[in-house]
Amino acid sequence: MHSNISSIRRCLIFTMATCVFLSATPAFAAEKVVLKYRVFRESLSVKELTDFTDNDKLSIPLRVGLKLAQQDPNKVRRYLTEPVKVNSIILGRVLNSPVGNVVLDQISEVIHTPSRKADRQAMRSALVLSASQDNDIKLIEVIKNYPSTEVEVDGDRLEKAYNQLRRLQGSLQNILGF
Repeated sequence: MHSNISSIRRCLIFTMATCVFLSATPAFAAEKVVLKYRVFRESLSVKELTDFTDNDKLSIPLRVGLKLAQQDPNKVRRYLTEPVKVNSIILGRVLNSPVGNVVLDQISEVIHTPSRKADRQAMRSALVLSASQDNDIKLIEVIKNYPSTEVEVDGDRLEKAYNQLRRLQGSLQNILGF
């Protein structure tokens, strides 16, 4: 029992230190998003994607790409912007567990580095940083906070990543008892 409490305490201290460190240092964050659908692969700036999610402003490449992929821009925007409420401290603890590694691997199938190296670590960092700002996660925040200058997003599976975050939210609520 004592070792469990010690272990939990160490994990919480590590998570809090990580959050403080991430919020106190200049972000090394994504600048470019490679949005991939079956029929196209389009390189966009994070600003273009943010203009779409925040202001409903579709750049010409994004408009053409979504049309070619037969994607409803409203659905894509919803998956990118719908908040998933989480407790950032508990999130950090869960993401540093074997179960968390599975979740990270699943979301990293959709949002990942171009090289596919260190995806788990990059996703953990992006999720914790996103949650530490306001205790919720949006996929657009995850993309913006991704610790790589370029991030690839599998648009065909964007809904899967969103649904995985919703399942994670449910798991965190169960842990907290509400």
